[in-house]
Amino acid sequence: AVKLVDSGEQKVYMSTKDTLIRAYMAGAILALAAIFAITIAMKTGSGLLGAAFFPVGFIMLYLLKFDLLTGVFTLVPLAWIDKRPGVTLGQILRNWGLVALGNFMGAFTVAVMMAFIFTYGFDTDGGAIAKKVASIGEARTLGYASHGTSGWFTVFVRAIMCNWMVSMGVAGAMISASVSGKWLAMWMPVMLFFFMGFEHSIVNMFLFPFALIMGGDFTISDYLLWNELPVALGNMVGGLLFVGLPIYYTHAKTSAARKLKA
Repeated sequence: AVKLVDSGEQKVYMSTKDTLIRAYMAGAILALAAIFAITIAMKTGSGLLGAAFFPVGFIMLYLLKFDLLTGVFTLVPLAWIDKRPGVTLGQILRNWGLVALGNFMGAFTVAVMMAFIFTYGFDTDGGAIAKKVASIGEARTLGYASHGTSGWFTVFVRAIMCNWMVSMGVAGAMISASVSGKWLAMWMPVMLFFFMGFEHSIVNMFLFPFALIMGGDFTISDYLLWNELPVALGNMVGGLLFVGLPIYYTHAKTSAARKLKA
């Protein structure tokens, strides 16, 4: 648990340049992993196989110490809760804002590059995979919107479940001392969230711009209102409430050792 708090404190005091670079690379790597998994699922007809290979992106960015918004949602507030010197709510919000910006820039870069590749320089329609992504974008915006308030809260709860799983993987990887242990700790919960269709704010920063470029029949406001906003809020709740705080309060804050009679 102390490792989680220390990591949160380090991220608060990281320079703007380093925060943006690490966030940019994390967003780009995760975007590549997402299109990799979708391509596998499309070409093999197996969603489970796509989900099984998707965690490679998380593992790479974690080992390279890059930062996702979902991770800092969980870790950074712990430094403030632990009353680490100089850590303020303003610094937490600054970190979240910079990481979100960097993640989006990285994910959007890959979205444009992949769109260019699939369409041969925007000369064709992009083929079956591009159409599939466009349909996913429509289903995860207009599909939720068709259910009104219930749809909004459905995506919110899916986002909670997502970062509950992802943050469990992050916490397990931080505790593990070996690369293979970190690999295994990340793999299972990340595969679970992807296969179950839970909502990850950074994956969506790639998915929806790419879907729009590929002709998805929804708007930017549809994306923000019916997906990115509730997903970001749900990811924050899921990571902090179901992983960060429980681990902190049960492991970092323990009672004094009991003296046992001989």
